Amino acid sequence: MRSIMHANRLHLLLPFALPAAADASTALHDIQSPALDRLIARATLVERVIGEDFQRTLPHERWVARQFGALPSGAAAADEAPLAPYMLRADGGEPGTATWACVQPVHVRIAHDHLVLIDPASLELSDDEASVLLAVARPLIEELGVRIEAPKPARWYLSGDGFGTLAGASPLRASGRNIEIWLPHEAHSGDRSRAWMKLQNEVQMAWFEHPVNEAREARGLPAVNSIWFHAQGAAQPVRSPFARVFSDAAATRGLAMTSGVQTAAPPASFAAFQAATAANGASGNASVGASAETHADGATLVELDPFSAPYIEQDWARWNDAFAALQADWFEPALQALQSGHLNELALTLCGDTGSVTLTVTRGDLRKFWRRRVFASLFIE
Repeated sequence: MRSIMHANRLHLLLPFALPAAADASTALHDIQSPALDRLIARATLVERVIGEDFQRTLPHERWVARQFGALPSGAAAADEAPLAPYMLRADGGEPGTATWACVQPVHVRIAHDHLVLIDPASLELSDDEASVLLAVARPLIEELGVRIEAPKPARWYLSGDGFGTLAGASPLRASGRNIEIWLPHEAHSGDRSRAWMKLQNEVQMAWFEHPVNEAREARGLPAVNSIWFHAQGAAQPVRSPFARVFSDAAATRGLAMTSGVQTAAPPASFAAFQAATAANGASGNASVGASAETHADGATLVELDPFSAPYIEQDWARWNDAFAALQADWFEPALQALQSGHLNELALTLCGDTGSVTLTVTRGDLRKFWRRRVFASLFIE
């Protein structure tokens, strides 16, 4: 029984679930969300983070880093998420105490008078293609005296003194925008940023008209024509406030693994979440039991990310569809579980492009009819 106690407290992390105020009327057009409306109306506001337009990290990245204590002492927490070492661990590597940056193959599109980064997930880059391109880029990277690890062909990790404290923007932070202000920079010197730009240019030239890209373009896919640097930092001792973590995000999984908490892919629905939790509780699996024992008071974190791609692409019809699916698969059954007492507490962290809101609601809160918070009141950007 001890191993399933944490199922009674659920925390949903929802990146890009809050449209910017300017997009809200379009994004939420004709959405029916009675379950979420009731949850929000009765919830207690735990935290509201109002971000800034030119922060280089995303609200959900900063939230996860803060929850696990991954920010180094004295860091400027308002714009820090040094998550690369934890991503490396989730991908199958071992970061140790070194400083690592994540580097991803990307497509940069030429617009009228500037360059625009497209969402890396939209590349549809296969492992075989990424492996071939990595083989071309690897000697150029190693010439700088930089160590490279690539347990996942489409996500590389670089470690070396040559990058200093170079800071890069998260790919989704820069996607769809003029990349000029999002390029890697160092606060006190331009030497490291110039070294990175030199390496980036060499990789771009090596990939120009490469057979992999020629074949991709023949299939109507964008060429892989650049690399993107972000999330640099060294692993810190972390501790999980959660008993278990369900997520597909490398950073979230890596933080959970580092803190000794079991991870899994997010269930397709609240019903599947309940079934998976019950099965693990009944299995008597030693590692599951140990994790729950260590973090017995923690909630279960489930990170659901159906919104990122449509948000970045401003495809509000697809964003609407994702919202409707989440309403049916998660919000309605979670509300029913609260009402019946099968769920003691539901927390929601809804993130936008720059800020986030965290709410909690219990069974007792559902009886507080005088509360009247509405979804529109959460827009913070």
